[in-house]
This record gives sequence, structure tokens and C-alpha cells, in this order.
Amino acid sequence: MLLFHEDPERFVTGAFVKIGFFRSESDLAYHDTIHGDLFTQAARTIDLVRTKYLKAAISHQGIQRIERYPVPDAALREAVLNALVHRDYAVGAPVQIRVYENRLKIWNPCVLPEGWTVKNLVGAHASTPFNPTVANVFFRSGEIETWGRGIQRIFSACKEAGIPRPALTFDGTGLTIEFRYAPAYLKAVAAAEQVTAPLTTPVTPPVEVLARLLERAGELGNAAIRIQLNLRDRTHLREHYVTPTLTEVIIEPTVPDKPNSRLQKYRPTAKGRDWLGQTTHPRFAYYSLLIPMSFTVGVLQQIEIFLGEFRALAEDTT
Repeated sequence: MLLFHEDPERFVTGAFVKIGFFRSESDLAYHDTIHGDLFTQAARTIDLVRTKYLKAAISHQGIQRIERYPVPDAALREAVLNALVHRDYAVGAPVQIRVYENRLKIWNPCVLPEGWTVKNLVGAHASTPFNPTVANVFFRSGEIETWGRGIQRIFSACKEAGIPRPALTFDGTGLTIEFRYAPAYLKAVAAAEQVTAPLTTPVTPPVEVLARLLERAGELGNAAIRIQLNLRDRTHLREHYVTPTLTEVIIEPTVPDKPNSRLQKYRPTAKGRDWLGQTTHPRFAYYSLLIPMSFTVGVLQQIEIFLGEFRALAEDTT
């Protein structure tokens, strides 16, 4: 059920991933939850963290644009897979990823082998997975090894990228791995943000995510936006994405006189296009899901057209 069922939470409470961006320990700016089978959770979590929650420090070598992220792809991938594969699914809490301006923390409820401490995890050790069946399936799919080298692989990837070695802590309820961002990266990001033309108020990450989605996909309605951004909650979409982006006049409705029209869609304004073009260091790149956007948008547009005709027919008959 965990590996292949589309909704394992029907059978296993807490079998999902929660991601949040924190301005401080007590100030949550925005968050997402990732659901589905474990393979889907792994792929979407890695993609979402990298493209929505992490900033890229931009540099150039000649005409080549270089993007450097605070956590290497290989280390992030290994940490997320370790959290999903080796967590204790008898605990009803989800895997939790906390992202800050200067660090990233991944926590999962887990049980260490009897007599083990963090020192055993950091050193060379045999593979003793808590969920052997889950680990075996991920191994056979080519996603992980089964040699107990996951932590060492994370450390090696960070060392190669020139970032600090992550810290591991175990408090009896779960394991946390914390990635501290390199000072050079933080300095590069701060310098880039100073030259980015500001709007009237600071732009939150969801605003830019939505603006870049519409820039690439064209006009989209609420249903299409939710699917592309992997959002289930209509209220969350409205309050954190659509409303603030409309307030900044970065996007505009296609049916301005009828805000609640069933045909309502959104598109970038001239101001929004200018701002997106001037943003040389985007806070977030647009992220795609596991299917091509062109296909998804085309299908959604056809569905919206069909539903519109169906509603019109229903109104005529009544």
C-alpha cells in the first residue's frame, strides 16, 4: 500500500511529507504537503524543495549561466529517500522538512537499531533497514543502495560542493539532518537580491511561482493552477497565491467584471512581464510535475470547455 497505492493515508496515518518555509522558528511563511505512493512522494518532494523552497545563487562563466543551490542535488535526494524509506510508519507524524534562509532540516520519525547512536550512523556500518521490504523495492528500482552508505554519500556530496558537513541529531522520537548553507552562497544570494528591482511590497515565493507558471503556460483557471502547483486546498491557493499576486498587479483576471465567473482565468500583466524579465535572480523557478505541462494544460483546457458547455446546457434545461 505504501509503495504503490495512490492514497496510502487511507491505511497508514501520517504517510505523507510536510514542507514549510520559516522566517523564524515561530513564523511560518508558507507550506505544502506531498501525498501519494512513496515513489511519487519522493520525486515530488525533491522537485518541490529544489524549485520552490531553495534559492539559486547565479553566476556566469562567459555567456554560460551557472546556478548554485545551497544543498547539492545528490545530497538532497539521498536525504529525502532515507527519510521516506527508513522512517517508522507506525508513528502518525509525517516526514517534515523545514526550510529557512540559512539552513534546511529534514526530520523523520525513526527507530535506530538497538544499541545504536548517531555515531554509528555517521561511521561505516552494515545495512539494517527498519523497513526491509520498502528498502528492497527502492533498491530494485535503482533508487537506493543497500550498503548502509546513505549518510556517507550525503557527506561526500556536500564536501564536493564545498558546503558545510550536515549535522545529525536523534532525540528519541526521530532523526534530524540539518544542512547549513555556505557563507559564500549566502553572500552571493544577498548581493543578487540587492540588484533585483523591488515591487511595492516584498514578493512572497508563491507570488513568483504563480507568475512564472502563467508566464510559461498562458491563461489558466483555478483548477489548472491547482493541478500544476500540486495544491489541493482552494482557500490556500486563493489566499497565498492568487490574491497577493492580483494585489501587486502582477497578474490580471480575464473576466474582470465577474471575479467569480466559472470562466475566470488569469494571465500576467504588462507590469508582471516587465518584472519577471528584470528579475535576474528569481527566487524560484517554475517547477513541473511528472507529466509535461503542455499536455496537462491542453487536457485541462478541454475539460474546462466541456464543463462550461455542460453547465450551460443544464441551465437551459432548467
